[in-house]
Amino acid sequence: MPAGPAAKAHHCRYSLATRGPLLLALATGSAHSQSMSGDGSAADAWFLLTVLGLVFAGVLLLWLNDRRRARREIESRTALLRRQKQQLDLILSTSGDVVWELDIKTGVLHRQGIQRITGDSAPNDVALAKWRTEMVHPDDVERLRRLVERHVNGETENFESEHRIRGADQEWIWVRARGRVTDRDASGKPSKLGGTTRDIGELRRAERETRVAYEVFRSMSEAVSVIDLDFNFVAVNPAFSRITGYNDEEVIGLAANLLDSSQHSGEFYQRVRGILVRSGHWSGEMWQRRKDGGEFLSWIELSEVTDTHQERTHFVAVVNDITQKKRAEQELRYLANYDTLTGLPNRSLLSERLSRAIIRARRQESHVAVLFIDLDHFKDINDSLGHAAGDRLLKSAAARLQASVGPTDTVARLGGDEFTIIVEDIDGVAAVERLAREMLGAFSTALEVDDRHTVSITPSIGISLYPDHAMVPTDLLKFADTAMYQAKSKGRNTFEIYDEAMDAESRRRATMLAALRRALALNEFRLVFQPRLSLRTNRIVGVEALLRWRSAELGEIGPTQFIPLAEESGLILSIGEWVLREACLTLRQWQDAGLTDIACSVNVSALQLLRAPLAEQLKAILAETGIAPSRVELEVTESMVMQNAEQALSVLHQLRQVGVRVAIDDFGTGYSSLVYLKRLPIDTLKIDKEFIGDLTDDPDDKAITATIITMAHSLALHVVAEGVETEAQLGYLRGQGCDEIQGYWLSPPLEPTRCLSFIRDRQDSTRFSAPTA
Repeated sequence: MPAGPAAKAHHCRYSLATRGPLLLALATGSAHSQSMSGDGSAADAWFLLTVLGLVFAGVLLLWLNDRRRARREIESRTALLRRQKQQLDLILSTSGDVVWELDIKTGVLHRQGIQRITGDSAPNDVALAKWRTEMVHPDDVERLRRLVERHVNGETENFESEHRIRGADQEWIWVRARGRVTDRDASGKPSKLGGTTRDIGELRRAERETRVAYEVFRSMSEAVSVIDLDFNFVAVNPAFSRITGYNDEEVIGLAANLLDSSQHSGEFYQRVRGILVRSGHWSGEMWQRRKDGGEFLSWIELSEVTDTHQERTHFVAVVNDITQKKRAEQELRYLANYDTLTGLPNRSLLSERLSRAIIRARRQESHVAVLFIDLDHFKDINDSLGHAAGDRLLKSAAARLQASVGPTDTVARLGGDEFTIIVEDIDGVAAVERLAREMLGAFSTALEVDDRHTVSITPSIGISLYPDHAMVPTDLLKFADTAMYQAKSKGRNTFEIYDEAMDAESRRRATMLAALRRALALNEFRLVFQPRLSLRTNRIVGVEALLRWRSAELGEIGPTQFIPLAEESGLILSIGEWVLREACLTLRQWQDAGLTDIACSVNVSALQLLRAPLAEQLKAILAETGIAPSRVELEVTESMVMQNAEQALSVLHQLRQVGVRVAIDDFGTGYSSLVYLKRLPIDTLKIDKEFIGDLTDDPDDKAITATIITMAHSLALHVVAEGVETEAQLGYLRGQGCDEIQGYWLSPPLEPTRCLSFIRDRQDSTRFSAPTA
């Protein structure tokens, strides 16, 4: 097909440009030929030359124009390449990437921009072998070699490696290199590799931090959830599933109000979310609902999450189930304010309520009564029946006290067997006395210990009044306590209202107790011995060891004053052990002095009998002093044994196994059961001096004494009469067959050396006569 005009012009232009010199030569040759012929028109010749010249000039102009256009195109392309290179350099410099090329044939690694990673001194070109040995971490060389080899062998489409290279300060820098084969030789084998290298130290640290954060997120014991700005779940951790029952697949994409609880109103949740949106944070307690419908109390922390531009992107909720913690706090609060055994307020809550009661009474100008109550002989009952029975007894006593007062009054347990009652708005002394009598009456019937046992117990009550006696809680409690001890000193099972005179007695008791605690260490105790006479042989056969105390601070103090205090405070345990050892040491001294047939009786308290390891103590003391067990007799009171019969029976059997003798002291003043008396492993009955004092004047005392002697002998028991002071008393007892007597008729209690002399004098005497001592 014929070409178009433009195509023809283009073809002509390039044809002329290439053939112009040839046409010029032809034209010149033609003109020369015509002139040689001699004929032809000169005008024709010059016309032809002119035409040919013009054609040649046009072709030349076209050729020059094409050359100029080509040059401009080359310059434009060069400029474009320069700009592209500048842009590439800019991109590489801002990205931090290094461009590298490895010439496999020469083993030279060329790197552009390596200074950005390893420092300005790093060369662009480096031998591959040197680079491997000096600049790559030894642990990464082999792995890097294998990766390059696999790619060169065509096993991988691209080459990629993360390894460490040496930095300017000799530190190791993690980099990521990526590349591929860029050139092959004539045989098709790779000849060059090219690619980029990037410093990924920060990236690896960020990835490590991300992994750590993720593991923390997964391992947190708190339920953590990520919520978008529309309050829909984006992510939850395993603890969320454990606490709420929802796994991540069940909640992601759902609204967070899925967990809203009926414990709060809708307005509450709207208010919380409003605060979160405004401030970016909210924390507090919130009830939440589990998948199974159960509800739990949580402590929740809601916080916003922002991007690098501080634009909010999400919220994070950290939920801690505090249901058990709150329950424990409530239990601790209960324990801090209430007695766990009886459920009554304890000392702490009592003080708080008493303070409030005083404030109200001050405003209303009314009275407040404080009643301090102690159960009489509770320790003995507790020891005899066991602590479990003692606890049930305390519960019964607490219930009886609560039933004795009004609903607005406070009954508190201070500890042990001590209770305190606060009565508000009471009408003075007469009203509180009526209340105290009602309480005493409430304990007139026995308390139930269990379904089969009841125990009779009485209270001693001390009373103080606001504002009559004190204005502050501590003084009211102290004064009521003082009055309670006064009630105990008057025989128990009664009440006393505080007066100032009691303070002196209270201070005296406190002073005596303080001195008593120091008495053993200061060696203030001593023993005196009262001889016992056998009515059959008229010889001294034994003594009774009696404790005396001469305080350096208080002077001589009678046993009736300090022994009850020692029993109440528990000091009697250490004092009683001292008495046993001292009595045996005295026997040993007498034995060394030739007095080998004298026995010694020692009084034992209830605490020693029921709490101390009495049998073990005796074994050790007897072994230490070398005294035969048969020369020691322990005296226990009738009431002590009968109130704690079963436990006392067990201890007495242990004492008999040791080999000592046992005597019942003050017999006839208690309520002995003959059945129990027969069961007891005892050797001696001691008739109380109350029966001996009026023996010659009171027929009843005569009958009781005669009966005791007869009964004791029928049980094969030895009988000792205490408090014998006259010949008439002695004669009656001798006539009834009493075995031994002791008392001032024979001798008062004597110091050890005087007692030894007295016994020797009696042994030397050949006939019985009244002593002059």
